[in-house]
Amino acid sequence: MKNIVLASLVVAVSLNVSAQTIDLPSVKAGDTWTYQQTKEMGTAGWTPTHVEITISHANAASIYYTSKQSGSTQEGTEIFVGPDWSRVRNVNNKETVVNQPFSFPLKPGKTWEISYTEENPNKLRKYETLNTKYAVVGYETIEVPAGKFQALKIEAEGHWTAEMIPVNTVVQGAQVSQNGATVVAQVNKTGAVVATGRVYKAFWYVPEVKRWVKSVEEYYGSNGTRSERDTQELESFKLSY
Repeated sequence: MKNIVLASLVVAVSLNVSAQTIDLPSVKAGDTWTYQQTKEMGTAGWTPTHVEITISHANAASIYYTSKQSGSTQEGTEIFVGPDWSRVRNVNNKETVVNQPFSFPLKPGKTWEISYTEENPNKLRKYETLNTKYAVVGYETIEVPAGKFQALKIEAEGHWTAEMIPVNTVVQGAQVSQNGATVVAQVNKTGAVVATGRVYKAFWYVPEVKRWVKSVEEYYGSNGTRSERDTQELESFKLSY
């Protein structure tokens, strides 16, 4: 009978956690998070850093914070994001959400989507279209340097398509005649090439931390090979309630 009661309690707790809805966090000036950040570029190895994020000020529309290497005496980079930690930047002369890890209120099963097309994102691409679908997967226990947490996991699957700008390549050679050697140059122009790839993201959100305790962002090229992976794991945090 005792085992049945304990089992019932575990099920009840699990159902209660799964049914919880997480509202938009209220961050305040001075709130600080320190992350161990690891960047992996293809097969070139990985680079670890320690990043400190501190809220400068926040309101109903935006969060303003500074980001700098932990322990550095230099001023950090000032950044603004949406109240849900969504990243915004100029796309075709319009302020556009390009990454939205959370859509509050959060609840297992909730989904949302980010899609945009950018003209001339860099010197090599005529345009680039990115479509990312986010989904709240559910709760799981995760351990990071800051400790062990019960976190709500959000996953995102994305697909990008880009048209490359045609380029001219010059091939040089030498022809030998009775009058001597002559350098011959041939110009080859490549046509429009369309490239595709995929994006994967995961965030582990903890309400008591008001941010993610871990995040992973992976980028894949046309051949299916991962070109980059960025990982953040929480080391410490200080909050004002």
